[in-house]
Amino acid sequence: MSNKPAIEIEYCIGCRWLLRAAWVAQELLSTFEADLAGVALKPGSEGGIFEVRIDGETLWSRKAEGRFPEAKELKQRLRDRI
Repeated sequence: MSNKPAIEIEYCIGCRWLLRAAWVAQELLSTFEADLAGVALKPGSEGGIFEVRIDGETLWSRKAEGRFPEAKELKQRLRDRI
């Protein structure tokens, strides 16, 4: 069993944010490949949702922040957690 954290990216299917979610997943995996158990993409039915979670705990919420994350700031938050 791995002690590495798992990342989940939930995105709005109605807004067609799959490509954005996939890009974020690629960015995180390319930087933290050895430090993560994996990155999962989760289609969300809630309108406008774009959330990044680490082991179920929200790391970034588009609703709370009012915008999408920049790759650099998301990576910094993840780095601070792991």
